Amino acid sequence: MPSALPITLRLYRRLSTLATPLYGAMISRRLRQGKEDPARIDERRGIPTADRPAGSLIWIHGASVGEVLAAAELIERLRALGIRILLTSGTVTAAAMVERRFPDDVIHQYVPFDVPRFVETFLEYWQPGLAIFIESDLWPNLIVATSERRIPMALINARMSPRSFPRWMRFRHTIARLLDCFDLCLAQSDLDAERFAALGSPNVMTSGNLKLDVAPPAADARKLERLKAVTQRRMIFVAASTHPGEEEIVLDAYRRLAGHFPALLGIIVPRHPKRGVAIARMLAAAGVQVALRSQDQMPSGTTEIYVADTMGELGLFYRLAPVAFMGGSLVEHGGQNPIEAIKLGAAVLHGPHVFNFSEIYETLNEAGGALATFNDEDFVKSLGYMLANPIGRQRATQAAEQVVERLGGALEKTLAALEPYLLQLRLEGEGIDA
Repeated sequence: MPSALPITLRLYRRLSTLATPLYGAMISRRLRQGKEDPARIDERRGIPTADRPAGSLIWIHGASVGEVLAAAELIERLRALGIRILLTSGTVTAAAMVERRFPDDVIHQYVPFDVPRFVETFLEYWQPGLAIFIESDLWPNLIVATSERRIPMALINARMSPRSFPRWMRFRHTIARLLDCFDLCLAQSDLDAERFAALGSPNVMTSGNLKLDVAPPAADARKLERLKAVTQRRMIFVAASTHPGEEEIVLDAYRRLAGHFPALLGIIVPRHPKRGVAIARMLAAAGVQVALRSQDQMPSGTTEIYVADTMGELGLFYRLAPVAFMGGSLVEHGGQNPIEAIKLGAAVLHGPHVFNFSEIYETLNEAGGALATFNDEDFVKSLGYMLANPIGRQRATQAAEQVVERLGGALEKTLAALEPYLLQLRLEGEGIDA
Protein backbone atom coordinates (compact mmCIF):
# COMPACT_ATOMS: atom_id res chain seq x y z
CA MET A 1 0.00 0.00 0.00
CA PRO A 2 1.54 3.39 -0.96
CA SER A 3 2.76 5.53 1.91
CA ALA A 4 1.19 8.79 3.08
CA LEU A 5 1.37 11.74 0.74
CA PRO A 6 4.43 13.99 1.08
CA ILE A 7 3.83 17.66 1.80
CA THR A 8 4.40 18.57 -1.87
CA LEU A 9 1.51 16.41 -3.05
CA ARG A 10 -0.74 17.53 -0.21
CA LEU A 11 -0.02 21.13 -1.17
CA TYR A 12 -0.62 20.37 -4.87
CA ARG A 13 -3.97 18.76 -4.03
CA ARG A 14 -4.97 21.72 -1.89
CA LEU A 15 -3.99 24.34 -4.45
CA SER A 16 -5.66 22.48 -7.33
CA THR A 17 -8.84 22.30 -5.26
CA LEU A 18 -8.74 26.02 -4.53
CA ALA A 19 -8.12 26.74 -8.22
CA THR A 20 -11.24 24.87 -9.35
CA PRO A 21 -13.27 28.08 -10.02
CA LEU A 22 -10.48 29.31 -12.33
CA TYR A 23 -10.84 26.41 -14.73
CA GLY A 24 -13.83 28.02 -16.42
CA ALA A 25 -11.63 30.83 -17.69
CA MET A 26 -8.90 28.41 -18.73
CA ILE A 27 -11.39 26.28 -20.64
CA SER A 28 -12.73 29.36 -22.43
CA ARG A 29 -9.23 30.33 -23.48
CA ARG A 30 -8.43 26.83 -24.72
CA LEU A 31 -11.68 26.79 -26.70
CA ARG A 32 -10.69 30.04 -28.42
CA GLN A 33 -7.30 28.52 -29.24
CA GLY A 34 -8.92 25.45 -30.78
CA LYS A 35 -7.41 23.16 -28.13
CA GLU A 36 -10.73 21.82 -26.91
CA ASP A 37 -13.84 20.31 -28.49
CA PRO A 38 -16.82 22.49 -27.46
CA ALA A 39 -19.23 19.59 -27.85
CA ARG A 40 -17.24 17.50 -25.35
CA ILE A 41 -15.96 20.06 -22.88
CA ASP A 42 -17.82 18.41 -19.99
CA GLU A 43 -15.44 15.48 -20.25
CA ARG A 44 -12.65 17.78 -19.02
CA ARG A 45 -14.66 18.13 -15.81
CA GLY A 46 -14.98 14.36 -15.48
CA ILE A 47 -18.59 14.36 -16.71
CA PRO A 48 -19.11 11.46 -19.15
CA THR A 49 -20.57 11.83 -22.63
CA ALA A 50 -20.79 8.09 -23.26
CA ASP A 51 -22.45 5.18 -21.50
CA ARG A 52 -20.37 2.83 -19.42
CA PRO A 53 -20.74 -0.71 -20.72
CA ALA A 54 -21.55 -3.52 -18.34
CA GLY A 55 -18.76 -5.77 -17.16
CA SER A 56 -15.01 -5.39 -16.89
CA LEU A 57 -13.45 -2.18 -18.18
CA ILE A 58 -9.80 -1.37 -18.79
CA TRP A 59 -8.87 2.30 -18.79
CA ILE A 60 -5.90 3.24 -20.99
CA HIS A 61 -4.50 6.77 -20.92
CA GLY A 62 -2.09 8.37 -23.38
CA ALA A 63 -1.30 12.06 -23.58
CA SER A 64 -1.59 12.51 -27.33
CA VAL A 65 -1.39 10.85 -30.75
CA GLY A 66 1.99 9.16 -30.35
CA GLU A 67 1.15 7.48 -27.07
CA VAL A 68 -2.28 6.34 -28.21
CA LEU A 69 -0.91 4.91 -31.46
CA ALA A 70 1.77 3.07 -29.51
CA ALA A 71 -0.99 1.18 -27.72
CA ALA A 72 -3.01 0.38 -30.87
CA GLU A 73 -1.96 -3.27 -31.18
CA LEU A 74 -2.29 -3.77 -27.42
CA ILE A 75 -5.84 -2.43 -27.55
CA GLU A 76 -6.71 -4.86 -30.34
CA ARG A 77 -5.37 -7.78 -28.32
CA LEU A 78 -7.27 -6.69 -25.20
CA ARG A 79 -10.50 -6.34 -27.18
CA ALA A 80 -10.06 -9.93 -28.34
CA LEU A 81 -10.31 -10.99 -24.68
CA GLY A 82 -13.80 -9.51 -24.49
CA ILE A 83 -12.83 -6.72 -22.09
CA ARG A 84 -14.14 -3.27 -22.95
CA ILE A 85 -11.70 -0.39 -23.38
CA LEU A 86 -11.96 3.20 -22.18
CA LEU A 87 -9.29 5.29 -23.92
CA THR A 88 -8.46 8.79 -22.68
CA SER A 89 -6.22 11.46 -24.11
CA GLY A 90 -5.74 15.18 -23.75
CA THR A 91 -5.67 16.60 -27.28
CA VAL A 92 -8.20 17.13 -30.07
CA THR A 93 -5.77 15.58 -32.58
CA ALA A 94 -5.67 12.36 -30.55
CA ALA A 95 -9.46 12.32 -30.31
CA ALA A 96 -9.75 12.68 -34.10
CA MET A 97 -7.22 9.90 -34.61
CA VAL A 98 -9.08 7.56 -32.25
CA GLU A 99 -12.28 8.13 -34.21
CA ARG A 100 -10.52 7.15 -37.45
CA ARG A 101 -8.31 4.36 -36.13
CA PHE A 102 -10.39 2.38 -33.62
CA PRO A 103 -13.75 0.58 -33.78
CA ASP A 104 -16.80 2.08 -32.12
CA ASP A 105 -16.60 -0.21 -29.10
CA VAL A 106 -13.40 1.54 -27.97
CA ILE A 107 -14.80 4.39 -25.88
CA HIS A 108 -12.87 7.64 -26.07
CA GLN A 109 -13.11 10.39 -23.49
CA TYR A 110 -10.95 13.42 -22.83
CA VAL A 111 -8.96 12.97 -19.65
CA PRO A 112 -10.28 15.26 -16.88
CA PHE A 113 -8.25 18.22 -15.77
CA ASP A 114 -6.21 17.33 -12.71
CA VAL A 115 -8.66 18.73 -10.18
CA PRO A 116 -9.76 16.43 -7.30
CA ARG A 117 -13.48 17.00 -7.92
CA PHE A 118 -13.19 16.35 -11.66
CA VAL A 119 -11.06 13.25 -11.11
CA GLU A 120 -13.46 11.79 -8.55
CA THR A 121 -16.42 12.34 -10.88
CA PHE A 122 -14.55 10.55 -13.65
CA LEU A 123 -13.48 7.56 -11.53
CA GLU A 124 -16.83 7.18 -9.80
CA TYR A 125 -18.61 6.85 -13.14
CA TRP A 126 -16.19 4.65 -15.08
CA GLN A 127 -14.91 2.43 -12.22
CA PRO A 128 -12.19 0.69 -14.25
CA GLY A 129 -10.83 -2.66 -13.15
CA LEU A 130 -7.34 -1.81 -14.43
CA ALA A 131 -5.68 1.52 -15.29
CA ILE A 132 -2.87 1.60 -17.85
CA PHE A 133 -0.83 4.77 -18.37
CA ILE A 134 1.38 5.09 -21.46
CA GLU A 135 4.92 6.54 -21.31
CA SER A 136 5.08 9.35 -18.72
CA ASP A 137 1.93 11.47 -18.59
CA LEU A 138 1.64 11.45 -14.80
CA TRP A 139 -0.98 13.74 -13.24
CA PRO A 140 -0.73 13.66 -9.42
CA ASN A 141 -4.41 13.89 -8.46
CA LEU A 142 -5.42 11.40 -11.14
CA ILE A 143 -2.79 8.87 -10.07
CA VAL A 144 -3.28 9.21 -6.33
CA ALA A 145 -7.09 9.05 -6.56
CA THR A 146 -6.92 5.94 -8.75
CA SER A 147 -4.57 4.30 -6.28
CA GLU A 148 -6.75 5.23 -3.32
CA ARG A 149 -9.60 3.34 -4.95
CA ARG A 150 -7.33 0.27 -5.06
CA ILE A 151 -7.52 0.09 -8.84
CA PRO A 152 -4.47 -1.82 -10.16
CA MET A 153 -2.23 0.51 -12.17
CA ALA A 154 0.45 -0.15 -14.77
CA LEU A 155 2.82 2.28 -16.46
CA ILE A 156 3.70 0.83 -19.87
CA ASN A 157 6.08 1.84 -22.65
CA ALA A 158 7.61 4.04 -19.98
CA ARG A 159 10.38 6.36 -21.05
CA MET A 160 12.46 9.02 -19.37
CA SER A 161 14.39 11.37 -21.65
CA PRO A 162 17.86 12.69 -20.74
CA ARG A 163 16.27 16.12 -20.40
CA SER A 164 13.45 15.06 -18.10
CA PHE A 165 15.46 12.81 -15.79
CA PRO A 166 17.50 15.54 -14.01
CA ARG A 167 14.35 17.64 -13.54
CA TRP A 168 12.46 14.70 -12.06
CA MET A 169 15.40 13.83 -9.79
CA ARG A 170 15.12 17.25 -8.16
CA PHE A 171 11.67 16.17 -6.94
CA ARG A 172 12.58 12.54 -6.33
CA HIS A 173 10.63 12.18 -3.07
CA THR A 174 7.44 13.42 -4.72
CA ILE A 175 7.95 11.41 -7.92
CA ALA A 176 8.75 8.28 -5.91
CA ARG A 177 5.41 8.55 -4.13
CA LEU A 178 3.57 8.80 -7.47
CA LEU A 179 5.50 5.89 -8.99
CA ASP A 180 4.79 3.86 -5.85
CA CYS A 181 1.12 3.93 -6.87
CA PHE A 182 1.88 1.73 -9.87
CA ASP A 183 1.87 -2.03 -9.46
CA LEU A 184 4.03 -2.35 -12.54
CA CYS A 185 6.39 -0.19 -14.61
CA LEU A 186 7.34 -1.53 -18.06
CA ALA A 187 10.20 0.51 -19.54
CA GLN A 188 11.12 0.92 -23.18
CA SER A 189 14.85 0.29 -22.60
CA ASP A 190 17.30 -0.76 -19.91
CA LEU A 191 18.36 2.87 -19.56
CA ASP A 192 14.75 3.96 -19.07
CA ALA A 193 14.34 1.20 -16.49
CA GLU A 194 17.42 2.41 -14.61
CA ARG A 195 16.08 5.94 -14.53
CA PHE A 196 12.65 4.92 -13.25
CA ALA A 197 14.26 2.72 -10.60
CA ALA A 198 16.47 5.63 -9.53
CA LEU A 199 13.33 7.75 -9.21
CA GLY A 200 11.84 5.20 -6.83
CA SER A 201 9.65 2.99 -9.02
CA PRO A 202 9.36 -0.26 -7.04
CA ASN A 203 8.66 -2.82 -9.77
CA VAL A 204 10.44 -1.99 -13.02
CA MET A 205 11.02 -4.29 -15.99
CA THR A 206 12.30 -3.69 -19.50
CA SER A 207 9.68 -4.70 -22.07
CA GLY A 208 10.83 -2.80 -25.16
CA ASN A 209 9.13 -0.12 -27.22
CA LEU A 210 5.54 -0.81 -28.26
CA LYS A 211 5.97 1.57 -31.19
CA LEU A 212 8.21 -1.04 -32.83
CA ASP A 213 5.27 -3.45 -32.93
CA VAL A 214 2.68 -1.04 -34.33
CA ALA A 215 1.37 -1.87 -37.79
CA PRO A 216 2.30 0.68 -40.48
CA PRO A 217 -0.28 3.39 -41.10
CA ALA A 218 -2.95 2.61 -43.62
CA ALA A 219 -3.45 4.55 -46.83
CA ASP A 220 -6.53 5.09 -48.95
CA ALA A 221 -5.84 3.08 -52.11
CA ARG A 222 -7.63 5.52 -54.44
CA LYS A 223 -5.81 8.53 -53.00
CA LEU A 224 -2.48 6.74 -53.31
CA GLU A 225 -3.07 5.79 -56.94
CA ARG A 226 -4.10 9.35 -57.76
CA LEU A 227 -0.94 10.73 -56.16
CA LYS A 228 1.19 8.19 -58.00
CA ALA A 229 -0.46 9.15 -61.30
CA VAL A 230 0.28 12.86 -60.92
CA THR A 231 3.84 12.37 -59.60
CA GLN A 232 5.07 9.62 -61.89
CA ARG A 233 8.65 9.99 -63.12
CA ARG A 234 9.41 12.48 -60.35
CA MET A 235 12.05 12.00 -57.65
CA ILE A 236 10.30 12.54 -54.29
CA PHE A 237 11.36 13.06 -50.71
CA VAL A 238 9.11 13.67 -47.72
CA ALA A 239 9.90 15.82 -44.69
CA ALA A 240 7.64 14.21 -42.09
CA SER A 241 6.29 15.84 -38.93
CA THR A 242 8.31 19.01 -39.32
CA HIS A 243 8.54 21.69 -36.63
CA PRO A 244 9.08 25.47 -36.87
CA GLY A 245 12.53 26.25 -38.21
CA GLU A 246 12.83 23.04 -40.21
CA GLU A 247 10.78 24.04 -43.24
CA GLU A 248 13.34 26.76 -44.06
CA ILE A 249 16.12 24.16 -43.95
CA VAL A 250 14.12 21.86 -46.22
CA LEU A 251 13.50 24.76 -48.61
CA ASP A 252 17.23 25.57 -48.78
CA ALA A 253 18.04 21.92 -49.46
CA TYR A 254 15.39 21.74 -52.18
CA ARG A 255 16.77 24.80 -53.97
CA ARG A 256 20.32 23.49 -53.88
CA LEU A 257 19.38 20.02 -55.08
CA ALA A 258 16.75 20.90 -57.70
CA GLY A 259 19.41 21.56 -60.32
CA HIS A 260 20.79 18.05 -59.88
CA PHE A 261 17.32 16.47 -59.89
CA PRO A 262 15.19 18.38 -62.44
CA ALA A 263 12.01 16.45 -61.55
CA LEU A 264 12.49 16.80 -57.78
CA LEU A 265 9.35 17.09 -55.64
CA GLY A 266 9.54 17.86 -51.94
CA ILE A 267 6.63 17.01 -49.66
CA ILE A 268 6.39 18.74 -46.30
CA VAL A 269 4.05 17.20 -43.72
CA PRO A 270 3.98 19.59 -40.73
CA ARG A 271 3.62 18.02 -37.30
CA HIS A 272 0.77 20.47 -36.64
CA PRO A 273 -1.42 20.76 -39.76
CA LYS A 274 -2.75 24.21 -38.81
CA ARG A 275 0.71 25.57 -39.71
CA GLY A 276 0.24 24.50 -43.33
CA VAL A 277 -1.07 27.80 -44.67
CA ALA A 278 1.76 29.78 -43.06
CA ILE A 279 4.34 27.33 -44.44
CA ALA A 280 2.84 27.61 -47.93
CA ARG A 281 2.98 31.40 -47.72
CA MET A 282 6.62 31.30 -46.68
CA LEU A 283 7.49 29.01 -49.58
CA ALA A 284 5.53 31.09 -52.09
CA ALA A 285 7.23 34.27 -50.86
CA ALA A 286 10.55 32.55 -51.54
CA GLY A 287 9.49 32.00 -55.16
CA VAL A 288 8.67 28.30 -54.89
CA GLN A 289 5.71 26.74 -56.67
CA VAL A 290 3.52 25.34 -53.88
CA ALA A 291 0.37 23.21 -53.63
CA LEU A 292 -1.60 22.88 -50.38
CA ARG A 293 -3.37 19.62 -49.64
CA SER A 294 -5.84 21.07 -47.13
CA GLN A 295 -7.25 23.15 -50.01
CA ASP A 296 -7.74 20.01 -52.12
CA GLN A 297 -4.82 20.91 -54.35
CA MET A 298 -2.79 18.15 -56.01
CA PRO A 299 0.85 18.49 -57.06
CA SER A 300 1.09 19.41 -60.73
CA GLY A 301 4.04 19.07 -63.07
CA THR A 302 5.27 22.50 -61.96
CA THR A 303 4.78 22.02 -58.22
CA GLU A 304 8.10 22.12 -56.41
CA ILE A 305 6.98 21.58 -52.81
CA TYR A 306 3.70 20.02 -51.75
CA VAL A 307 2.49 20.97 -48.26
CA ALA A 308 0.46 18.02 -46.97
CA ASP A 309 -1.25 19.75 -44.05
CA THR A 310 -3.83 17.08 -43.27
CA MET A 311 -4.25 14.59 -40.45
CA GLY A 312 -3.64 10.85 -40.70
CA GLU A 313 -2.17 10.70 -44.20
CA LEU A 314 1.52 10.06 -43.55
CA GLY A 315 0.96 6.51 -44.74
CA LEU A 316 0.32 7.91 -48.22
CA PHE A 317 3.55 9.86 -48.38
CA TYR A 318 5.81 7.20 -46.88
CA ARG A 319 4.54 4.89 -49.61
CA LEU A 320 5.15 7.56 -52.25
CA ALA A 321 8.62 8.78 -51.28
CA PRO A 322 11.77 6.63 -51.27
CA VAL A 323 13.46 9.02 -48.80
CA ALA A 324 11.96 10.33 -45.56
CA PHE A 325 13.45 13.02 -43.34
CA MET A 326 12.14 12.66 -39.79
CA GLY A 327 11.20 16.07 -38.44
CA GLY A 328 11.75 17.46 -34.97
CA SER A 329 15.41 16.47 -35.28
CA LEU A 330 17.01 19.51 -36.93
CA VAL A 331 15.63 21.63 -34.08
CA GLU A 332 15.81 20.71 -30.39
CA HIS A 333 12.48 18.94 -30.23
CA GLY A 334 13.83 15.42 -29.84
CA GLY A 335 12.90 13.78 -33.12
CA GLN A 336 9.95 11.76 -34.34
CA ASN A 337 9.40 8.03 -34.48
CA PRO A 338 11.03 6.51 -37.64
CA ILE A 339 9.36 3.09 -37.39
CA GLU A 340 6.35 3.80 -39.63
CA ALA A 341 8.57 5.14 -42.41
CA ILE A 342 10.85 2.11 -42.16
CA LYS A 343 7.95 -0.35 -42.28
CA LEU A 344 6.72 1.32 -45.46
CA GLY A 345 10.09 1.10 -47.20
CA ALA A 346 11.40 4.66 -46.95
CA ALA A 347 15.09 5.32 -46.32
CA VAL A 348 15.39 7.43 -43.15
CA LEU A 349 17.32 10.64 -42.71
CA HIS A 350 17.43 12.57 -39.43
CA GLY A 351 19.09 15.48 -37.66
CA PRO A 352 21.17 15.47 -34.46
CA HIS A 353 18.33 16.03 -31.96
CA VAL A 354 16.72 12.60 -31.52
CA PHE A 355 16.80 12.23 -27.74
CA ASN A 356 13.12 11.19 -27.62
CA PHE A 357 14.05 8.02 -29.54
CA SER A 358 17.76 7.81 -28.76
CA GLU A 359 18.05 4.03 -28.47
CA ILE A 360 16.22 3.35 -31.74
CA TYR A 361 18.22 5.89 -33.72
CA GLU A 362 21.53 4.79 -32.18
CA THR A 363 20.85 1.19 -33.17
CA LEU A 364 19.68 2.20 -36.65
CA ASN A 365 22.73 4.37 -37.24
CA GLU A 366 25.14 1.65 -36.10
CA ALA A 367 23.49 -0.84 -38.48
CA GLY A 368 23.43 1.59 -41.41
CA GLY A 369 19.65 1.72 -41.27
CA ALA A 370 19.42 5.52 -40.99
CA LEU A 371 21.60 8.43 -41.98
CA ALA A 372 22.38 11.10 -39.37
CA THR A 373 23.04 14.71 -40.31
CA PHE A 374 24.56 17.25 -37.95
CA ASN A 375 23.94 20.68 -39.50
CA ASP A 376 22.19 22.38 -42.41
CA GLU A 377 25.08 21.78 -44.83
CA ASP A 378 25.32 18.13 -43.88
CA PHE A 379 21.57 17.78 -44.37
CA VAL A 380 21.82 18.96 -47.99
CA LYS A 381 24.68 16.56 -48.76
CA SER A 382 23.02 13.59 -47.06
CA LEU A 383 19.67 14.18 -48.74
CA GLY A 384 21.41 14.47 -52.10
CA TYR A 385 23.28 11.23 -51.49
CA MET A 386 20.08 9.40 -50.58
CA LEU A 387 18.23 10.68 -53.64
CA ALA A 388 21.07 9.85 -56.05
CA ASN A 389 21.96 6.42 -54.70
CA PRO A 390 19.24 3.76 -55.13
CA ILE A 391 21.58 0.96 -54.05
CA GLY A 392 22.46 2.86 -50.87
CA ARG A 393 18.77 3.44 -50.19
CA GLN A 394 18.02 -0.25 -50.59
CA ARG A 395 20.82 -1.24 -48.21
CA ALA A 396 19.61 1.30 -45.65
CA THR A 397 15.99 0.14 -45.80
CA GLN A 398 16.99 -3.52 -45.49
CA ALA A 399 19.24 -2.79 -42.51
CA ALA A 400 16.49 -0.73 -40.87
CA GLU A 401 13.91 -3.48 -41.33
CA GLN A 402 16.28 -5.96 -39.68
CA VAL A 403 16.75 -3.62 -36.71
CA VAL A 404 13.02 -3.16 -36.26
CA GLU A 405 12.46 -6.92 -36.38
CA ARG A 406 15.27 -7.54 -33.87
CA LEU A 407 14.08 -4.91 -31.41
CA GLY A 408 10.42 -5.92 -31.64
CA GLY A 409 8.49 -8.09 -29.22
CA ALA A 410 7.37 -5.45 -26.71
CA LEU A 411 3.71 -6.29 -27.29
CA GLU A 412 4.08 -9.91 -26.18
CA LYS A 413 6.20 -8.93 -23.18
CA THR A 414 3.66 -6.31 -22.15
CA LEU A 415 0.76 -8.74 -22.42
CA ALA A 416 2.68 -11.33 -20.39
CA ALA A 417 3.35 -8.79 -17.63
CA LEU A 418 -0.31 -7.73 -17.59
CA GLU A 419 -1.67 -11.29 -17.64
CA PRO A 420 -2.26 -11.61 -13.85
CA TYR A 421 -4.40 -8.47 -13.91
CA LEU A 422 -6.23 -9.56 -17.05
CA LEU A 423 -6.92 -12.95 -15.49
CA GLN A 424 -8.42 -11.26 -12.45
CA LEU A 425 -10.68 -9.15 -14.68
CA ARG A 426 -11.84 -12.22 -16.59
CA LEU A 427 -12.59 -14.05 -13.35
CA GLU A 428 -14.54 -11.10 -12.03
CA GLY A 429 -16.46 -10.91 -15.29
CA GLU A 430 -17.46 -14.55 -14.82
CA GLY A 431 -18.53 -13.90 -11.23
CA ILE A 432 -15.66 -15.89 -9.71
CA ASP A 433 -13.96 -14.56 -6.57
CA ALA A 434 -10.25 -15.24 -7.04
